[in-house]
Amino acid sequence: MKKILVWILVLISIAAIFVRYSNNIAEVIFGIKQKSGISIQSSPNEAIVYLDEVAVGKTPYEDKDLGKKEYLIKLESEGASWQARVKLESGTVTIINRDLAREEASSAGEILSLEKGRGITVVSNPSDSEVEIDGKAYGKTPISINLAAGDHTLTITHKNYLNRSIRANLHEGFNLTVSVDLALSEADLTSISAPVISQTPEVVVKQTPTGFLRVRDKASLSGKEIGRVNVGEKLVLLEETEGWDRVRLSDGSEGFVSSAYVEKKTP
Repeated sequence: MKKILVWILVLISIAAIFVRYSNNIAEVIFGIKQKSGISIQSSPNEAIVYLDEVAVGKTPYEDKDLGKKEYLIKLESEGASWQARVKLESGTVTIINRDLAREEASSAGEILSLEKGRGITVVSNPSDSEVEIDGKAYGKTPISINLAAGDHTLTITHKNYLNRSIRANLHEGFNLTVSVDLALSEADLTSISAPVISQTPEVVVKQTPTGFLRVRDKASLSGKEIGRVNVGEKLVLLEETEGWDRVRLSDGSEGFVSSAYVEKKTP
């Protein structure tokens, strides 16, 4: 009877260990590797998807037959691109949503990934963003929140950035990590003080002994001659130094002329 009881306890222990480490045991004993998955959405659609520099398809894209590892994921569409290193966990699907834009500051999106644990962890770019879940404020990123499993709506906000609203499903026994990038909002032009616009100062070439004025590459007589301007010609004044003026010529090139042979015109 005691032997039977001992064997029952042993079997229970083995079963508990198998349940706890079933993935690792299956991999070690049977060579079975539990797969990972990824689901990618983008705006605009049909962005080219690269995994570790290899083009694998276009958005919307999904692959649930990937190994557990860190991938370099890249999206490209009409001159806009985004990339990041994303670690996939066994038996879970990582979700990526991206709004692509040519300017990085206008790009936004989120990565949702699961790992063993509980609750929700929110990180953001920029940091110190306000986190609201199901209408309740929880604080600023980065933040970990002990939350019940189920569907939740996250709203991430930051001054001068566009709000980001995310629907997510939290599974029992898992921690959901939400990594968010916010896009800069358009500047409120009515609140920006505009400088007074004035006419660009000019200089006019005066009479010279040679009938023209040399333009040099530096403010010195030893400077290389890079051009010549005629008497009466107008030049854009960029900078005044002792004995020399830095000017822009009609062809867009810049150089230095002797201030003794030019006259500054008042706008």
